[in-house]
Amino acid sequence: MRVRVEAREVYWRWYGKLLLEDGRTLILPGDIAKWVREGEELRLVTRSRARVLDWDDYHLERTDGTPLWPPFSKEVEHPRQGFSGRALYRYHLRAREARYESDFEAVAELEQYHYASDHETVALWRCPDGEVKAANTRPPCKSGAARLLEIRGSTPASRFLILELTERLPFEPRIVGYIRLDPPIPKMHRRLPNGEVVRDIRERVFPKDWFHPTFDLKEALQDAQNEGELNETDWRELTERVLDRVETAAARIARVVVHPDYRSDGLGALLVRLALEWARGRRVPEMRREKHLVCTIAQMARFHPFFEKAGFRYLWDTASGRPVLAYALTKEAEDRMARFFAEDPVARKHQGKLYRPRYGKVAPLLGPLRLVNVDKAYESVLDLEGLPEEVREVLLAFGVKRRRIERAVLRGVNVAFPPGSVSVLWGASGAGKTTLLRLLLGEPPDAGEVVRPEGRVAAYLPGEVEPELGGRAVLEAVYEKLGDVTAAIEVLNRVGLSDAVLWRARAKELSTGQKERFRLALLLAERPALLLVDELAAHLDLATARRVARGLSQFVREAGITLVAATHRPEVLEALEPDQVVYVGYGSVWAEDQTSLRSTQSIRPRRRGTGIGSG
Repeated sequence: MRVRVEAREVYWRWYGKLLLEDGRTLILPGDIAKWVREGEELRLVTRSRARVLDWDDYHLERTDGTPLWPPFSKEVEHPRQGFSGRALYRYHLRAREARYESDFEAVAELEQYHYASDHETVALWRCPDGEVKAANTRPPCKSGAARLLEIRGSTPASRFLILELTERLPFEPRIVGYIRLDPPIPKMHRRLPNGEVVRDIRERVFPKDWFHPTFDLKEALQDAQNEGELNETDWRELTERVLDRVETAAARIARVVVHPDYRSDGLGALLVRLALEWARGRRVPEMRREKHLVCTIAQMARFHPFFEKAGFRYLWDTASGRPVLAYALTKEAEDRMARFFAEDPVARKHQGKLYRPRYGKVAPLLGPLRLVNVDKAYESVLDLEGLPEEVREVLLAFGVKRRRIERAVLRGVNVAFPPGSVSVLWGASGAGKTTLLRLLLGEPPDAGEVVRPEGRVAAYLPGEVEPELGGRAVLEAVYEKLGDVTAAIEVLNRVGLSDAVLWRARAKELSTGQKERFRLALLLAERPALLLVDELAAHLDLATARRVARGLSQFVREAGITLVAATHRPEVLEALEPDQVVYVGYGSVWAEDQTSLRSTQSIRPRRRGTGIGSG
């Protein structure tokens, strides 16, 4: 049925009301209620005769069919493929518009991780006594609980789409990211490579009414001041008037924030693609006109390609030097962008591509790394000299006296590691994995030969060979080794250090797991031909270890680095997708080619192998 809106009431982003002329009241979030004009006709579907309809009681849309309520929600699976293309693991997620107070609190907590945040504290909270506090999480009040008043940096026109894990481990967060859509900014000028500024660049490429009238509170305040209304006009009424005027054919992605632990797994690009669907189907943020274009202004797009992975194309730099990227939702927008790339002299050169990977290929090993009939044994002498009397008595009671321990760790080992391959050493603790890595690093065997072709070697054997972390900031340390900040960011992203806040941290400020990833980044920054890692991801939780192993495996293959890594964790073995698994078992070593197993869903160690070992 058709209903007419008599009034709207907006209390919080998550709570508002629409008062209908027939006397009924619709409960819905303030972020949606504020976009409905008083006197507007809507279509209402409900089976209830109640005078107050809660948000599970009705469906609401505009007369042109644009849905207003229930809000956008979509269940998605996000499989993460290895280099071979098969799914190693997958995320089960729900993308939906923020609607609960807890949703906006999660947004506030995530906002502090946004690269472009200008605020040390990102939210304003109101206590029951009226006191307003700035904090990143709910602050204490003298009495009662604080309520989230506003997320700093957002505007009254902002809409939020959150991404939540529907299947998660007990320690994982519920909400792992959000994206914020706003109306277009009021003005945009372009800076050319020669420094010249072209005014109103958007209106030269697209129709003016795609971007106007937009949300321009600054202009409205100036008009009110010029007319002498500022002191007489209530701030809320002024904001409502500005919101009522907004009617554009474009939307702007103002924020994309993913939890730091999940940034290297493609969730940013996924969020952007979901936001495009949200804008196309719901016409957000104001839900009044068909959307032709979604754009963003993002300095980070120079250093990370997730917008381009979602299909965005680089247009130009703003007058302040920030890149503008856009996605065409309609054929008309596609045609206008195609014309721009064909006719504009600067755009004709870049053709919409902004990000360029910089790490590239390394100088590879010149041949296979081989162990030929290798023996390796260790001996040690245990005695009781210097021990406390009580300790000696206990040891003597068990028959432990001075004795020589001789242990053959490797016997007649023959194994090869092809250049550019990924190999995993697999076996029980103490079986000889670390010994084999030491031999590859340069320790001489007792018998046989280790053939090491020329090439730079980098190694991380905890407690024995470790890169020095030093006192520099994370990004600074990696950048100094590579001499290229974009390449440094590529490396940090691949080892799971994708949080810009952490990039400015020193080693002493990192957790044990973060230090392990920092060391991996420093090793990769040496651009080695051969990378040796013992107990890879030993200090990481299951989910993070899997992400880091997958990212490392893809990175070294792209760069041509030969990786030999020891692990005892099945999830790390599977995510690495090794070319071979080298089983180390108390003297013997045998290798199994894994390439034939990649059509299956998992890599499972088997006893039979292609290498030969004797024991």
